[in-house]
Amino acid sequence: MTFDTPYASIRRADDTDRQTVVDVLTEAFTEDPIVRWLFPEPDQRAERLAGFYRTLLTHPAAEVYLAGDEGASVWLTMTAGPPPHEDHSDTRLSALARALDARHPDHEPHLYLACMGVISGRQGAGLGSALLRHRLERADPDGLPAYLEASSPRSRDLYRRHGFEEHGPPVRVADSPLLWPMWRRPA
Repeated sequence: MTFDTPYASIRRADDTDRQTVVDVLTEAFTEDPIVRWLFPEPDQRAERLAGFYRTLLTHPAAEVYLAGDEGASVWLTMTAGPPPHEDHSDTRLSALARALDARHPDHEPHLYLACMGVISGRQGAGLGSALLRHRLERADPDGLPAYLEASSPRSRDLYRRHGFEEHGPPVRVADSPLLWPMWRRPA
């Protein structure tokens, strides 16, 4: 299904789009403060980040959407129970996953926005909002809440504009940047 916005055509990605999604998300997040903390070696960061996204896209509950070749979002439909993070061999990634798992709501089914990114030249043009609206407009009639972790004050503000509220204090592991858990009840 394609969802047209003034900014882009949003469609559900399929297996043939996998590399495009990885490329968009990698470009969008390579210089993100939390990614720089997770993968501090600049010459390895993009490759390691791309590997992380490739793994995420294979999650059985993943719904992946593309806004042209400029934005992408990965949602997981979660049941009540344990959170979605897996153990990673990387110490920082494992520590962050454990900290986020401890805060991830497990009391009811919900959507989890695992990641959403827009390439740097198009950030601030409304693609992130369009990607959010695309999935939330279908979640609301189903009575499905949504959860995410914002990785910057700018993204936190974006999510607030779409009905998300902070879900407790920010998460920090050692000297990492802050992550803000956020929860949204269906409208």
